Amino acid sequence: MPHCTIEYAKSLEQQIQPSALMTLVYQATASSDLFEAENIKTRCMAFEHHMRGDQILDFIHVTLRILSGRSVEQKQALSQAVLDQLKQTQLQGVSFTVGVREMHRDIYAKYVS
Repeated sequence: MPHCTIEYAKSLEQQIQPSALMTLVYQATASSDLFEAENIKTRCMAFEHHMRGDQILDFIHVTLRILSGRSVEQKQALSQAVLDQLKQTQLQGVSFTVGVREMHRDIYAKYVS
């Protein structure tokens, strides 16, 4: 835990590799000291078609799905740490957003074969 999903405009691949985005998100999440580094799962999904309002604008959005039990302050610090890492890319004309979503600990199920 957590599950980190990075959604981004495919056109950004001309400026930054998906692996670089995953590394940035992983580093910020690992440095939060909320999770064991080996349990952080990071995935990327590129979107070729996207709009904000009636404009096509580049974006990077990170969703961090974490088990319940963390304080609001911990979740705020986590989202800010990820946002700060993304801003270090110095990409211009890009909307960066981060959201933290809780998964109820008693309902989450996992199986590894």
